[in-house]
Formats: sequence, C-alpha cells, structure tokens
Amino acid sequence: MEWSDVRLFLAIAREGTLGAAARSLGLTQPTMGRRLKALETSIGHSLFQRTSDGFVLTDEGAVVMAHAERMEDEVTGMLRQLSGSQRELDGLLRVSCSDWFGVHVLSPLLAGFARQYPRVVVELLTDQRLLNLSRREADLVFRIQPFTEPDVVSRKLVDIDYGLYAPAGIAEPVYGDGEGVCLVTMDEAFSDMPDVAWLRETLPHARIAMRSNSRDVQAALCRGGVGLAVLPRPLGDGMDGLRRLVPPLPPPARTTWVGYHRDLRRLPRLRALLDLVVAEIGQIRAVKDGHRPIED
Repeated sequence: MEWSDVRLFLAIAREGTLGAAARSLGLTQPTMGRRLKALETSIGHSLFQRTSDGFVLTDEGAVVMAHAERMEDEVTGMLRQLSGSQRELDGLLRVSCSDWFGVHVLSPLLAGFARQYPRVVVELLTDQRLLNLSRREADLVFRIQPFTEPDVVSRKLVDIDYGLYAPAGIAEPVYGDGEGVCLVTMDEAFSDMPDVAWLRETLPHARIAMRSNSRDVQAALCRGGVGLAVLPRPLGDGMDGLRRLVPPLPPPARTTWVGYHRDLRRLPRLRALLDLVVAEIGQIRAVKDGHRPIED
C-alpha cells in the first residue's frame, strides 16, 4: 500500500461515504470508487461492506485500519518535526477557536501579527469541534476545555467573565422567577454548559425563545428583542444596543486554554504568535473588559 492508498482508505473509513471522502481529499466520487476497487483487488480483500447507511469496515478492513492509523501518525509526526525545524518567519499557521473568540479577541491581535510578520499566513478556523492536534488539523488551538492529550503542550490563557444581557430599554427581570421572560440560549447539543444551567436556576420560569451554538448569533437575536442572553463580556459589552443586567450572582466565568503539539514547540512562527497573544491578553484590564489574565 502506498501512502496515497492509506489516505484514501482512512478518508472512506472516517467519512462513511465515497462522496464525503472524495470531498475531504479534493477528488471526485468516481475516482474514489475506482481507486478503492483497485486497492481491494491489489491486496486481495474487501475492506468495506456497502450498506444502505454507507461504507462499514469488514474484519479485514478493521485490521488495515489499525495499521493505517499508525502509518498516518508516523507521517504526520515526520511533517511536524520538519516544520518545527524551520527558522524563517514565513509559512502557514492553522489556528482554531470558537467563533466569538475569533471575531472579538483573536482577530484584532492577528491584524497586528500580520503587519509584523507579513510572510506568515494564518488560517483561522472557527469551529466547535475539538480538532486533532496530532493529525495537524490545527497547529494552535484555543478552547474552553483543558487538553488531556499526552503530546500536547498547553496552558491556561485567560479567565473570561460572562454577563446577562438584554436589549436596551428592557427592565431587570424578577430573579428567581422569570415568568414572562424570553431567553436566547445554547442549542441542545450544548445544554450542559455552565451558563445554560445558570439561566435555569436564575430564571426558572422563563421561556426559551430561540437557540444557537453561535454566541454572535445569540447577541444579534438579543439585540433584536428576541430575549435575554448570557454572553462573554468582550462580546456583549462591545455591542451597541445591549445592556448588561445585574443579577444577584453573575453567570460563571470560563477559562480559555491554548495548546499545540510538542513537535512544534520550536516553530518560530508559532512561538511568535503565541507570545504576542499572551502578552496582549495579559495587558487587558479585568474589570473594564471582562478578562482576567492567568499567570504561568
């Protein structure tokens, strides 16, 4: 099996359909089908069962899967080490974070980084998924969950305060009740988040009017009069048409973590960006902007 065969096999196994696998590799579906047939013929085994729900690994395919993932780990490890040995401040950096953090916190810092290092291309991915650093789905990740992967170097970056917001002109609700109050909150996939539980306890009789997994969408709906929303203060405090309310207890703050694969620890462009972010966020005043920097 050549490396290109391994990539094709892994894409089909992970995506479950030829069409999705083809899109992930930038190929056409007929090409994927022909290459899979040739691969199965060359090794003398069927690797997938074709079902109505998609492609499912056969027993032989499961054996190949275990080896293919180890091959992938070796290839990506080699690429990470080669990238980590580069000394020039140019090339690509893939950075991942949530949508609101990318818009309201990182983008202003990245603008300054681009002026300082014009040859470094930053690819900012705003995604709710926990991207895999070992497979180089991203080089630098900012997220609200601690990193547990053994090959990831991580640190606490900043505590971000949250607030309860209402459209300008709306009076404070009756806390502990909330009858007649409408809410804009996270979608059901994120119903276990701390601010969602805080809303249920603070306004138990309020009605959920709309849900979204995007904080920017929640802020826009709140400003449009749909209902109250819990938002990160760097977002809510900076949006015209919103007023931060004063409940007896504020919503819980969230810690933002930053992490990268240890093979990239000597990559100059990654270090330059990380040093800039840490320095700039460390200068933000907690009371004014809703950030509380964390020391090393």
